[in-house]
Amino acid sequence: MDDEQLTALRRELHRHPEPAFAEVATAARIERALAGLPLRLRTGADAHDLSGVVAYPAPEVLDEWERRAVESGVDPARAKFFRTNGTALVADLDGNAPGPRWGLRVDIDALPMRESSDPDHVPVARGFVSRTGAMHACGHDAHATIGVGLLHRLSGANFPGSLRVLFQPAEEGVRGAQTMIDAGVADDIDRMLAVHVAGDKPAGAVVGSFTGGLATRKLEVRFTGTASHAAGAPEEGRNALLAAAVTALGVMALPRFSSADTRLNVGTLVAGDGVNIVPSWAVLTCEARATDDDVVEDLVARIRAVADGAALTQGVDASVAVTGQSATLAPDEEVVDLVVAAAGATPGVTEIVRTETLAGSDDANLLIRHVQRRGGQGAYLMVGASSPAPHHSARFDIDEQAIPLGIAVLENLIRGGHA
Repeated sequence: MDDEQLTALRRELHRHPEPAFAEVATAARIERALAGLPLRLRTGADAHDLSGVVAYPAPEVLDEWERRAVESGVDPARAKFFRTNGTALVADLDGNAPGPRWGLRVDIDALPMRESSDPDHVPVARGFVSRTGAMHACGHDAHATIGVGLLHRLSGANFPGSLRVLFQPAEEGVRGAQTMIDAGVADDIDRMLAVHVAGDKPAGAVVGSFTGGLATRKLEVRFTGTASHAAGAPEEGRNALLAAAVTALGVMALPRFSSADTRLNVGTLVAGDGVNIVPSWAVLTCEARATDDDVVEDLVARIRAVADGAALTQGVDASVAVTGQSATLAPDEEVVDLVVAAAGATPGVTEIVRTETLAGSDDANLLIRHVQRRGGQGAYLMVGASSPAPHHSARFDIDEQAIPLGIAVLENLIRGGHA
């Protein structure tokens, strides 16, 4: 694919963004963009195991995204397939000489937020603003395009080893990587990479790898009580909403740690059926993050204890489920050296930062850690994208030159000229 085709693909993905596990049109467009290449493509249960997913989209939600996919031009049979079987894709491309199996995670989901309609916003001005009510406000459209472009660039097989690109759904909420790990697609990878655009860095900048970051657990806490008439028989009721409210305050009051930087947040609280009914149910979502994996586990244990205690005070039941998770990142120095060398040999790279601390959470870290624990190596590289606004904001956008530049760095790296 040439630069013009890469730009066209990115804009098509940007125009039709979809949220976590509902990336029906996105998966179909990626599949179409890979058609004809000499690779093996896995989809459905061969690409990810959805059996452990908590709060998977409801059937009617998936039906709606399937309908939108077809309306946007996706083949109805492929839309039905991805709606029914899940949206992950795994592409394997073999080289022509012995060498490592490289893995590359590229995420494909969008955020549930509306994109800016300002006429000066480039996607508006150039006609590729989102049409779905979701938005690629973190560059996943660019990441997916980088994955597709890299497979095209290496399709002549003139490189050692092999390349496996993991097109991962549901990075937002850190939910999708574990499903791919559970399907076994990372078990035989020797060097695991992830790539991300950095909107706060100029186009031409490359970071050899992020380090550290925040381990996280996303939690859903459900409270089940007993409904009763709020005036006629309040004593008969067991108030799930009060238990949830006490839990929300208790989570935010958990102590800080001297050994790590921590974050806690209560995101949503939905409860009850009517103003004159003692609430019999409540669902609270919250998250814990920390710069230490053990600390985040401790925080989760404390959140469970807070929920159990609050439930006891109201005579209700509480259950806590992990809906998403990630870990801290410790890249391998040898792989970082290779990324830095490949970037240094790539025309258009104007700035190289060896490593930089990750300020957020990303479940690509789980894939990298999985490979490391099985004796492999990994790193998470970044490509500057010169966004006019922060990630996860309505005016986020990228300098599209970040896409061919990212592909070129990865191509140099995998061809092994600097190993």
